[in-house]
Amino acid sequence: MPAQTRKPRVAFSVTNCICYDQRVMKMAETVSKLDCDITIIGRITEGCCGKEMIPFRTKRFRMIFKKGFLFYKFFNIRLFVFLLFHKYDILVSNDLDTLLPNYIVSRIKGVPVVYDSHEYFTGVPELQDRPVVKWVWKSIEKAIFPKLKYVMTVSDPIASLYEKQYSVSPMVVRNFSKSTDHIVPFSREELGINEDDLLLIIQGTGINMGRGAEELLGALKVLKNVSLLVVGSGDVLDALKKQVNELDIGKRVKFVHRVSWEELMRYTIAADIGVTLDKDFNDNYRFSLPNKLFDYISAGIPVLASDLPEVKKIITENDCGIIIDEVTIEKISASVISLRGDRVKLDKIRKNAVSASKSLRWDTESEKVTELYKGILDRLKNGKRFSLLYSK
Repeated sequence: MPAQTRKPRVAFSVTNCICYDQRVMKMAETVSKLDCDITIIGRITEGCCGKEMIPFRTKRFRMIFKKGFLFYKFFNIRLFVFLLFHKYDILVSNDLDTLLPNYIVSRIKGVPVVYDSHEYFTGVPELQDRPVVKWVWKSIEKAIFPKLKYVMTVSDPIASLYEKQYSVSPMVVRNFSKSTDHIVPFSREELGINEDDLLLIIQGTGINMGRGAEELLGALKVLKNVSLLVVGSGDVLDALKKQVNELDIGKRVKFVHRVSWEELMRYTIAADIGVTLDKDFNDNYRFSLPNKLFDYISAGIPVLASDLPEVKKIITENDCGIIIDEVTIEKISASVISLRGDRVKLDKIRKNAVSASKSLRWDTESEKVTELYKGILDRLKNGKRFSLLYSK
């Protein structure tokens, strides 16, 4: 095929299992509509999905080391070599842990790199008690970020932090969900849930420490006629299952391992209330706008949320949920009891969630992404040398 007629090739890099990363998949779908040839580069993890779940070309590294310094070192080396010896017109780095090889290859080959920061990476709780590791990641960020031209992130406060630190203003692309109009929810019978129970759900690939799941289970112990779906993955799941056994609430809690987004939403739409209880003990959680918040809104269910500024802003502006000022068993149980006892209020905020889903949706938010990549593709068509764009 002549060079001038082939599709532009775009490579997305991410360190996790590809098909459960909602943002990467949505971004890839959006860019593919610009007649681009997409490759997503990730890794193979335990329980990782098959290629049939991904509508794009993939490259997944099988890693000997599963986490920690050696994992990131060897993943970045393999990613660098792969990108160096394969031809791509646009490189897309998802989060700081893939930025270094993407940036180096972009400079060597003179191709553009887009940096999509899914979170405030150096503010994640996993780094708070590891000063040396945090220093390494911060050093990489400081060295590269000021030289980047195309940067996006998930919320206004995170964008402001980066602008203040590096004088680069990222484009904000929030994690709005796709339409769920075509999705049929599971029935209570299919779920094995009592038809008369109020059904809560906490979901996502980040059911980790500091997300309030432990307190939620504690609240469930004191609540009557309330059941819970825990759908997804995270580093506290084993502890949560042990806690469920200790509290003897296993008949009212159903754990479901991570599933495709469409199946995830079948569970979500079936619920009465979506729960997001991230605690305010680091910048990343404080300024985040998690996928699950917008999944709940897209599903048309009320949200029970902790008092974080960006989450609170979405919920209060749309009156589609309730905010608790402290993540405790007492606060959670009191809020659930209040909603269960006031069906008029519950129905009202449910309707507001449905209304909010019409505007807080990916179809609209993705227009920013489309315009960004159109600009890059126009420069490629005009033969611009992107290596010149990175000199400051």
